[in-house]
Amino acid sequence: MSPGSNTESYPARIGLRENPGKNLNQVTCPDRDSNPGHLVSRPDALTVTPQAETVVYRQPERVEGQNKTSKEGIERSSKKDKPVSVGFLLSTSLLSKNLKVRIYKTVILPVVLYGCETWTPTLREEQRLRVFENKVLRKIFGAKRVEVTGEWRKLHNTELHALYSSPNIIRNNKSKRLRWAGHVARTGESRNAYRVLVGRSEGKKPLGRSRRRWEYNIEMDLREMGYDDREWINLAQVKDQWRAYVRAGMNLRVP
Repeated sequence: MSPGSNTESYPARIGLRENPGKNLNQVTCPDRDSNPGHLVSRPDALTVTPQAETVVYRQPERVEGQNKTSKEGIERSSKKDKPVSVGFLLSTSLLSKNLKVRIYKTVILPVVLYGCETWTPTLREEQRLRVFENKVLRKIFGAKRVEVTGEWRKLHNTELHALYSSPNIIRNNKSKRLRWAGHVARTGESRNAYRVLVGRSEGKKPLGRSRRRWEYNIEMDLREMGYDDREWINLAQVKDQWRAYVRAGMNLRVP
């Protein structure tokens, strides 16, 4: 490709060629318009010499310790831009304990209980949920100092519940499950969720004890609140009366 040709548009392709007889670092660059001999400079390390009509590429000078400094700057910027985790917010002394409890209720608890309306948890699974909540509360309220010995100790579960003064994670699970059960019971027979609720599986029953059904949890929760009738679907049709049971589910006895 000759220096005067302009077959391709700029900046799709810049025609660069070596200039024989001169320094190998010197190249010519045609312009995109009517002046093919015009030199275009690169903003990073190119300088234009109009007399020789060449573009001279100069390597940037290397400063001693520059790479180390730039690397340290990158590491510092990455540390500054690192997002703050929720665990740090719960354990820091910059926030009040009431604010930490609000963070737990609005950020952590909805994530843990996502989809809990359809759970059929066993006693072991409920125990794991209580252990998780106790760990979070201990991080929020911290340790307690013994006045006699001056040593620090972990808070007991009863002390955590007294400081938290809100329904625990199991009560939240029961209340959400009752609310969803009433909603499904009022949808009607034309909805698939209602068909799954009242339907029975076909086929031969496998050997061994049957698995714990989701409806059994609803019946057990209502039994603890004094409603011993198995036809709870009829009770759920009265929305105001069912809401009273949902609110009472937050105060259910948790073993």
